[in-house]
Amino acid sequence: MSLHDRFEQAFMPVYGVPPIALARGEGTRVWDVDGRQYLDFIGGIAVSSLGHAHPALVEAVSKQVATIAHTSNLFLHEPEVLLAERLIGLLRAPARVFFSNSGTEANEAAYKLAMKHGRREGRTYFVAAENGFHGRTIGALSLTGKQSIRDQFGPFPVPVRFVPYGDATALKEAVDGDCIAVFLEPTQGEAGVVPPPDGYLAAAREICDATGALLVADEIQSAIGRTGHWFAHQADGVTPDILTLAKGLGGGLPIGACVGFGDAGDLFDKGDHGSTFGGNPVSCAAALAVLDNLDLDHVKSAGSRLRAGLSAVDHPLLKDVRGRGLWLAVVLNEPVSGRVQEAAARAGFLVNALQPDAVRLAPPLVVTEEEIGALVAAFPAILTEAVS
Repeated sequence: MSLHDRFEQAFMPVYGVPPIALARGEGTRVWDVDGRQYLDFIGGIAVSSLGHAHPALVEAVSKQVATIAHTSNLFLHEPEVLLAERLIGLLRAPARVFFSNSGTEANEAAYKLAMKHGRREGRTYFVAAENGFHGRTIGALSLTGKQSIRDQFGPFPVPVRFVPYGDATALKEAVDGDCIAVFLEPTQGEAGVVPPPDGYLAAAREICDATGALLVADEIQSAIGRTGHWFAHQADGVTPDILTLAKGLGGGLPIGACVGFGDAGDLFDKGDHGSTFGGNPVSCAAALAVLDNLDLDHVKSAGSRLRAGLSAVDHPLLKDVRGRGLWLAVVLNEPVSGRVQEAAARAGFLVNALQPDAVRLAPPLVVTEEEIGALVAAFPAILTEAVS
């Protein structure tokens, strides 16, 4: 029986059966169980910041797991303190941190943190963006603006008003003194890597300041250097009240973080929230290795090269390339992204059919000029095969 057949028999069918079974990775390259090699331009959905089997990550994880692998929240350990301090330093603002195991959990923490603010002031509803994605647990799902994945699991505990992403006028009309918080992605990820219009995040900050609502920035995908900044909101000169992180922070180890700035960092009282595995020593050691080994200048130059190279591809299927840094979407003139993903895999490249007309590229942040050039050179033939 094949590995795919065994997978199908053993697992709940929430993912279908993935077409490729990976066996190992090194740098930006991965190999499947049949020994075929691919250049990885997905990075575990913007997770594998340092690529696969990076020596610093391997050393940090191996050393920590051989020292102490778990403590629970009944005890503290130095890696979690070092990581929290490091994040606060990179954020350049007074803040407090809560560590979780995933992005969804980070958003659940943010949801609860905002609820404490709302209950104290008698506020009654949230605002979030249409097509936004914040996770699949009940609190995070209630803020997710995708009817196809949320409607069958309602009703949700607190009303949420959804507004078009990027429309500052609609946001202003939706937010008043009863609004608890506004949840936004600095760039919408699952919607198709959709950056905000210039000034949109600044307008959101002004709207929240005027009404007393909290501004929550979901940077599960966009943070930790992915856009060429440590945190995407920094490019817009905006500081949220609450920030959520995950994915690229651990470089492949599971970790999430909810950061409260200023007064928002003091909203939780003892016992209000918790996690047995949150702030795990091994995951924190991995995150510190990621932060120590990322080169933002390289991300910026590599992202510019990738975007420019793909934008220069002359093909009737290619409509646009959008995004920031090494987090891009190739926008198509036809809804054939699945075919593009399949053709790319046959050519030895892993990309992600994110929306019917958008293909996501989120390679490891160590991707080289040569590897970018290889994808760009192969892309016209990939597009042609997708519509043949």
